[in-house]
Amino acid sequence: MVYVSEMRPSLEHLGARLRTLRIARNESMAVFAARIGVSVPTLRSMERGAPTVHIGAWANALWALDRLDDLAAVLATRESLLDRARAREREAPVRRRAYAKRRSPP
Repeated sequence: MVYVSEMRPSLEHLGARLRTLRIARNESMAVFAARIGVSVPTLRSMERGAPTVHIGAWANALWALDRLDDLAAVLATRESLLDRARAREREAPVRRRAYAKRRSPP
């Protein structure tokens, strides 16, 4: 399995935040692991930032912490620069050229 080296710090930070939230709720590893349906070693791996923990375990942990909505932001649709430019063009008022008054022939 190939792991991207840049993901390691992000996973470690995510695991540290999970641990902080668990401790703030005053839950032991055994209690929290049982609540999210994983073993204590799996929870320990999550808190260490191991890349091998499946996404379902993370979703369960987010649910238990009442943060499941945060998962929706992971791959939220982003507007590209081209989309923003096109939107601005649609919103901009249409400029009309001023026509000179035509004179009728004498």
